[in-house]
Formats: sequence, C-alpha cells, structure tokens
Amino acid sequence: MSLSFVPRPGAAPLPRRVLAQAGLELRLLLRNGEQLLITLVIPLAALLGLVLTTAVDLGPGERVEVALPGVLALAALSTAFTGQAIGTGFERRYGVLKRLAASPLPKAGLVAGKTLSVVAVEVLQVVLLVGAALALGWQARGEPLLAVLLLALGTAAFSGLALLMAGTLRAEATLAVANLAYLVLVAVGGVAVPLAQYPEAVQGLFALTPVGALTEGLRAALDAGGSGATGTPWGPLAVLTAWAVAAVAAAARAFRWE
Repeated sequence: MSLSFVPRPGAAPLPRRVLAQAGLELRLLLRNGEQLLITLVIPLAALLGLVLTTAVDLGPGERVEVALPGVLALAALSTAFTGQAIGTGFERRYGVLKRLAASPLPKAGLVAGKTLSVVAVEVLQVVLLVGAALALGWQARGEPLLAVLLLALGTAAFSGLALLMAGTLRAEATLAVANLAYLVLVAVGGVAVPLAQYPEAVQGLFALTPVGALTEGLRAALDAGGSGATGTPWGPLAVLTAWAVAAVAAAARAFRWE
C-alpha cells in the first residue's frame, strides 16, 4: 500500500464549473431585491390585477385564460432581457467579467452559466404563475409543449438582445435603455390585452416585435379564447425564430468583455 501526497492542481471538469457559475448567478439574483421585484413580484401582481379587477377590458374569453399567456411573456421579458441586461452591464463596468475571463471558466462557460440561471428563474416563474392561475380557476388547454417551445425561443431572443446591449453600451446607458425598452415592449406587445384589441392599423406591426409574437403565440398555443381551434401559430414561431437567431448572432459578434 502506498500513499501519494503529490498535489494535483487543475481546474474542475467544465460541466462542474458551469453549474457552479450558474448556482452563483442564481444566488446573487435571488438576494437582489430589485431583481426579485422585476422577475417575480411584478408578473404575479399583473396576473392578479388583470384577473381580479375589471379595469381593463380583456376581450372575449375567461379573464385568467387571456391574462396568463401575456403575463408569462412579461415574466420571460423581465428575466431574460431587463434583469440580464442591467446585471451584465454593471458586471462589465466593475470589471467582474474581465476577472472571470481570466479564471478557468471559459467565456462560453460563463454564457452557459448565465443562461442556466435565467432558465432556472423562468422555471420558478412558470411554477408560481401557473399555480396562481390554477387557484384563480384556469384550466389547462391547448398544446403546453408548444408553449414551452415559444418560451424557449422568446428567452433566446431576449437574452441575445440583453447581451448585445450590455456588451456594447455603458452600464448607465444600458440601465436607461433596458428600462425604456421594457416599458415600450410591454405597451406594444399585447401583454395586458390581445393584439386584436389594438387599432387594426398597428396590429401587424406590433406582432413583429418579440413580445408581440410571444404573447400571440402563447395565446394560440394555450387556446386562450376557448375556441378549441388552436393550430400551430406558425407566424409567431417564425418571428421569434428570426429574432432569436439575429439577436444571438449579433451579441456573439459585438459583445465586449471590458
């Protein structure tokens, strides 16, 4: 029997490093009160407000069925776009990304870790919002797997736009632009009411925004009107795919770590 006390320096396997970074990102996010307000409190408050009050005319259908798809899109926008853009922008300003780039975690691993933390938060959001909707009388219909695909495409598009902004603008500019874009996209994206309730002249234009495509796609996939004739929302799927590919490619090309 022989014992060896020779040190074996070296980095942990890449999957373990990525999971460690994802765990760190998730803990930092959950400790941040402002991030929790954006990612959890605002979407839940929006769902309760739209369902329990009649201040907003949601059109035909049960209020919870019409409201839930829009609020799910709002949650994805809050986490993958606004929260990620602001957080990454300030990490870049304070040199956190520069120091992480010098660690054994490669840049692709850092992006993977951030993506995993965003997905984990979105799973938490979906569980919370669907649970609240069920308590308010929502009954699952339509194609849930299709809704998951739409959310994945929307998350990719929002993440690409967030990293593009955070990697090219100053942190203060990212903060201002991300919040302004958040308000504009919520207003034009059919989050509170379906795009069919908007003036006819702008419906087609607003449907081309990533939020508009996501809300309309989710309402079709989940049969929000209760017609039973859902079908595959090819138009929203095509728009979201185009946004996801273009945003991720632009972010990969233009993102600066310092």
